[in-house]
Amino acid sequence: MNHLLLTVGKPKAGYIAEGLADYLKRLKHFGGCSHQVVKPERAVKNSDPKALMAAEGQRLLARLKPRDAVWSLDRKGKALSSEGWAQSLDQARLDGTSRLVLIIGGAEGLDPAVLERSSLTLSLSPVVMAHEIAALVCLEQLYRAHTILAGLPYHRGDAE
Repeated sequence: MNHLLLTVGKPKAGYIAEGLADYLKRLKHFGGCSHQVVKPERAVKNSDPKALMAAEGQRLLARLKPRDAVWSLDRKGKALSSEGWAQSLDQARLDGTSRLVLIIGGAEGLDPAVLERSSLTLSLSPVVMAHEIAALVCLEQLYRAHTILAGLPYHRGDAE
């Protein structure tokens, strides 16, 4: 299965870009992953947050193929353990998914149309975090899920 990380805006911090590149390289062993960025909508004074999200949402949806499985990241989504990520990933493979797209919104979050298109909405944490940090955590969890399914020693779980 191929993967696509789709984000609003590119990372500004060098250490985040390096981390993303590292996990993209690691994911080559598991079918590959690419990272595409859509342009964030520019906020001006008195901008309507819903209008900003809608514009970004249309850019995100335009990058999707009809048969893509889509997982959106949203703090109001379902919190899964790393093992839960692995189970969900395994189910997507069993369902015949050829491309899994993970979507992370911009500063205002994700437009409801994007959430509606998603087969799964995940939360990395109940706290709000910068979208570039969420992108890095997302790729790390995707990599971890693959290593769990492959029985590799990367994930140690709840070692006592």
